[in-house]
This record gives sequence, structure tokens and C-alpha cells, in this order.
Amino acid sequence: MDLHLLSSFSNVDIFLIAVGSWFLYRVSQTARARTKTTKFSGPLASSWVFGVSKDISEGDSGAIYEKWADDFGPVYQIPGPFGSQCTVLMDAKSIANFYSKETFTYVNDSFSKQAISSLVGKGIFWAEGENHRRQRKMLTPAFSNAAIRDLTPVFYDSGYKVKSFWDALFSSSASEELIIDVQKCFRMNCISLDSIGIAGFGHDFGSLNGRHSDVGEMFDSLGHAPPIGISMILPLLGPVLPFLTLIPTTQQRLIDKLHMSIEIIAKKLLMHSRKEKEAGGKGDSGRSIIGALLKAESLESELRLSQDEVLAQMKVLIMAGYETTSISLTWALIELSLHPEIQVKLREELSEFAVGDPSYDQINNGLPYLDSVTREILRLHPPLSETRRVAAKDDVIPLSEPLTVASGSRVDRITIGQGTSIVIPIQAMNRAEAIWGSDAKKFNPERWLNKEAGLTAKAREIQGYHHLMTFVDGPRMCLGRAFAVIEIKTVLSVLIRNYTFDMRDGPETKVDIITTILPRPKVAGEKGYAMPMRVRRIEI
Repeated sequence: MDLHLLSSFSNVDIFLIAVGSWFLYRVSQTARARTKTTKFSGPLASSWVFGVSKDISEGDSGAIYEKWADDFGPVYQIPGPFGSQCTVLMDAKSIANFYSKETFTYVNDSFSKQAISSLVGKGIFWAEGENHRRQRKMLTPAFSNAAIRDLTPVFYDSGYKVKSFWDALFSSSASEELIIDVQKCFRMNCISLDSIGIAGFGHDFGSLNGRHSDVGEMFDSLGHAPPIGISMILPLLGPVLPFLTLIPTTQQRLIDKLHMSIEIIAKKLLMHSRKEKEAGGKGDSGRSIIGALLKAESLESELRLSQDEVLAQMKVLIMAGYETTSISLTWALIELSLHPEIQVKLREELSEFAVGDPSYDQINNGLPYLDSVTREILRLHPPLSETRRVAAKDDVIPLSEPLTVASGSRVDRITIGQGTSIVIPIQAMNRAEAIWGSDAKKFNPERWLNKEAGLTAKAREIQGYHHLMTFVDGPRMCLGRAFAVIEIKTVLSVLIRNYTFDMRDGPETKVDIITTILPRPKVAGEKGYAMPMRVRRIEI
């Protein structure tokens, strides 16, 4: 097309041509993927525009995926937007194979990469292939067992800051019982933000001491402005039409502000740490997160991280630390409130620590019931409900046992065509009765005792952290899993030794889910993500 002809088109015409061209490209790509990918049965589309995406987003996604697995088998196909198809894997062997090839064969789609970039930059969440391997290699020393051991006092300190604040409330009240919003007004987020700040970057955000935080304020804003209207539709259609990310929405404006707030803090922390390193201070520690990043920034090799990459890692860690651990801690208090007999049993195990705290080794391996409670929280309430990727090239995936395909024949492996969308439904895998038994939906820490003898054979086939999909597996297995687990255990041990917890409205309290950056619990009917509980102080 020559320039004279192009100039005769309006901006709207050019936009429509671009959309049409992209749509035709997607149609051709989808058609190729379908011819190369093994065909399985699956549910019918609710609509041509959304496929079944809207059903999944508006319902209990874990239960929906599980029902489809019961109906169609552990591998099936679901219709996506505009006639696209997605292959769902709920077979342990195929999932292990999939995760082993992440970042090279199975990658984020264009929409996901744009969403990640707009939130935290082009760091480890965004990177693929060799770029991802390089970034991960430089961060790994900061998450070693030795590094986490050194950080355990930081986690305890955060727990005791909460205790001091709550004790002051009790001291100023004549009541033996207080209603405390553990997530919002006296939120678990503060624990996570301060912990990642001190442990990762030597910076105290001071949110547990009441200090104002722009990052905390932006997270709160997202909690009070859940996605509505076009913001709810974009994630459903974005994987097929990624240019929809260009549409300005209220949700995106809040995310942009959050991104800017985290970037300002990350730059300040980086400048401070550089100066400290130059002066021979603790910023030079190779085992700290900031130490590992500074080392990576100064390398004269292919492993070197650019300043933008260093800042992106910092933003990722602040974001992940703020959201994921706080959500798990809130769910722990909810489940223990709904199951008082389990709360009592956990408190009994911790009762030997009336004076002094469990050591790192005791927290890590010496308290089996605390460990079981933590695993059960991570099983039932994974922060991420699914992994969604697209095949960057053709592949063959083996199966645990032969399955019947759409044609009626039996196969022991499936072919995946380039461009095929793949979903691993994490929540469904963690809760499926076919995998975990008839009590799969029940909060039952006892299943983890006696060296996991309570697990079914199907559950033991699953790879990953203690047979859970919560931290995924393979090259993208959560780098901060040990950090998160020890933080959950230490803070929970402080709270359970010093307080009892009950739901404000009793054991029949309905808990809803609200999406901020990640889905988090709230009491039904409350504004934002409020989680009010009845808290009693234990006199030790």
C-alpha cells in the first residue's frame, strides 16, 4: 500500500484494518493449531464471543474444571473466545511434562506479557527462555535455605508488631473480646509488605507502625474498586485480542498508579543500596535479595542484569510479597476460625513455646501439625487458580494412562500444535475428589501426617511442592516458596499462641472472593475486602 493511498484512510479506518488483519491472523493460527493438536471432547460454548471463559470467571473455577474432568476425562478441550480452543490438562504425567518445558516450549501469550509488563515491568515473570533462565539464576542465592534461616527473625518481628498493636487495643478496652478486621484495618498485607521490605531490601515500610505507604494505599484502592464493566471483559477476550489492553479503564488507571508507586520506591531502594555497597555496608551481602541484584548488575558477563531488569525484579518481589503471603495468612485464620478443634490442636502443639519462639529448624521441620495446617491452606487456597500458556512450537506430551480421544481411539500421548492454548487448573488439581479422595474439599490437616500416608495414590503422582500445584513446577516453580512458607508459619505461630479467633458472625459466615491483583477472601456483604473476626487474648 503506497503512502498516498494510506493517507486517504482515517484513524478509524486504519484501526479497523489492523483489527481485521489481526483477527484473520488469529483465525489462521487457530486453524493450524487445531489440525496439529489431538482432539478431545469437552463442553459446548455458552457463546461464540466468550466460549466458556465467562462461565469460568463468574463461577467457582476449580469446581467447574473438576466437573468437566469428571465428564470428559483428565484431558479435554474447552471453547475459548471467537471459536478458539484451549486444551485442559488434569493428568499428572502430562502436567509434569508441560511444566518441565515452560519458558521455552510453553510461554505467556501476548496479552499476559503486556499485563505483566504494565504491572511490574520486564522481570522474571515476563521473561522467557534463556532470558528467564539468566534472571532466575541470579536471584536463586537470595532464596536458599541459609538465606531464609537468616530472615526468620524478621518474620517473627512482623508478627510481634501485630501483637503489640492488638495488645494495646485490648488494654484500652474493657472487653475481653474485640472485633478486628484482620485483613483490612489491621491487615495481613502490612505483615507482608514490611517483611519483604526489611528481609529483601533492608527497608522498613513501617506499615505495621501506622506509617503511610503509597503502595499500601494503591492496593487498598484496588480492593475498593474491583473490576466492573469493560474491566471484567478484557481478561476474557484479551488472550485472543491482545490490543484490547490499550483501552483505558478505571482498573487499569489504578494499576498504572500502583506500578508508578512501586517503581518510585524500587528506585529509591536501589540508589540507597548502591551507596551502602560502595561504603562497604550490608548492601554487599550476596545472600540478600538486594545483594544478589547488585551483584548481578555489576557482572561483566552474559548473566548481567540491566538496571531496568533489576528494578523489575524488585517490583515483582514487592508485589508478590504483598499479595500472596497475606492472602494465605488470611485464609489460615478463616479456616482455623471455622474449625475450632483444629485451632485448639495447633495451639497445643505450640504451647511448649510459652517463653521463646521456635527456632528456624523447629519451624521448618519440627512442628508437624503447623506444617500440616500450612500445607492444607496452600492446597485449598492457592493464590493463583490456574496456569495458562500458549505453545511456541509443536510438541508431544505423554499421559499417565491411555485416554479416549474424540475419534474414539485410545492414545498414550497427545500432540500439541504451535499456537495451542494450554490450561493447568491449579485450584481444581488441588481440590479434585478424583485425586484427593472424598474429603478433598474439607480442611483436613491430618491428611499430611505420618509422612503423607493419608494421601491417595493419585495425589502422590503429582509433582511440585509436596504434591501440590500451588507453587507450580519446573523452571517457573515459585522462587520464593520457602520464603512464603516460613513467613506463614512464623507469623501464624505468634498469633495462635497469643489469641483465639472466631468468625464475627459465627461458623455459618459466608466468605466471598474479591479480585484485587489476585483473588482474596472477604466476608459477604462487607465493603472492599473486609474480614472482621472475634479475637480473644490468651493470658500466658
